Amino acid sequence: MAAIKKAEIERTVQAALMAHGAQAFPAAEVARAVAQAEAAGNRICGLYYLESYCKQLQTGRVRGDVVPVVTAPRPATIHVDALMGFAQPAFAYGLAPALDAARQFGVATLAIGHAHTCTALGYFTEQIAHAGLIGLGLTNASPIVAPPGGKTRMIGTNPIAFSVPDGEGGLAMQFDQSTTTVALGKITMAKAAGEMIPEGWALDADGNATTDPTAALAGSLVSMGGYKGWGFGLMAELLTAGMTGGILSRDVHPLKAPDGPPHDLGQYYVLIDPSTSGAFMDRLEQFKAFLAEDSAGRMPGQHRDLADPVDVDPAAWAQAQELAGIDA
Repeated sequence: MAAIKKAEIERTVQAALMAHGAQAFPAAEVARAVAQAEAAGNRICGLYYLESYCKQLQTGRVRGDVVPVVTAPRPATIHVDALMGFAQPAFAYGLAPALDAARQFGVATLAIGHAHTCTALGYFTEQIAHAGLIGLGLTNASPIVAPPGGKTRMIGTNPIAFSVPDGEGGLAMQFDQSTTTVALGKITMAKAAGEMIPEGWALDADGNATTDPTAALAGSLVSMGGYKGWGFGLMAELLTAGMTGGILSRDVHPLKAPDGPPHDLGQYYVLIDPSTSGAFMDRLEQFKAFLAEDSAGRMPGQHRDLADPVDVDPAAWAQAQELAGIDA
């Protein structure tokens, strides 16, 4: 692995995106998200996506020169039209008014519509928590999940992320997970590495369990917990498509394909001010103390540290430098 400073990852990714048509601000926001994903060890949402971002900028599948449009149709309802651009700058435009609305009214929603994939959803809810509010986020994706007992792809992995502030500018807990047993990227990475996948992750095109990633990619992924995960996936589907004006998963073309229509995805966030209840932070501390009584007990995301320098895949780093026009 190559040890690279986080700031250097940001600079290189921004340079690569700008070299392929993105303006400085959206390129910087996407670069910050990519570097954060790499620092957290989430390589699926890091440099792994950079080549597709650059190719899609060139083909027009994602626009890197738009300014998101923010509106407030209701006092605590913030909408951002990403105009078929990246999700990261659209969220940046909407975050401040959404935080203001949540602090004023106790709860607010932030709907990002007509956006490119946001990759790591927890990256966004974490920003809400760092501002002192509880953040819940949902998004949908390209269709890869069949209903339990079926074999027709209907929804995406449809992640849900949840971040809770610790009252000191940090995180008390955070989870960011697909509503499938595993994220799609795990399957594609296994295929690229020539590895098999565990049974229970996916089905082949005939609806049979498979450990072959190629068969899995031709088939469907399994909802976590069967009908329970399917229900959460549908919740994410309806809120993200219905409340943002984005499209249903069934109409989303493969996310990394260089050509095709824009992703046109939605991300939907609920921001909650815990100070509206005088008990929330106290109950949080009570539960953390209770959880600590078990040697295995910990809050999701607890003690999460971001690496700097970051161990990155040498091939992915060399590709990033090449895309940025930097001599290795």
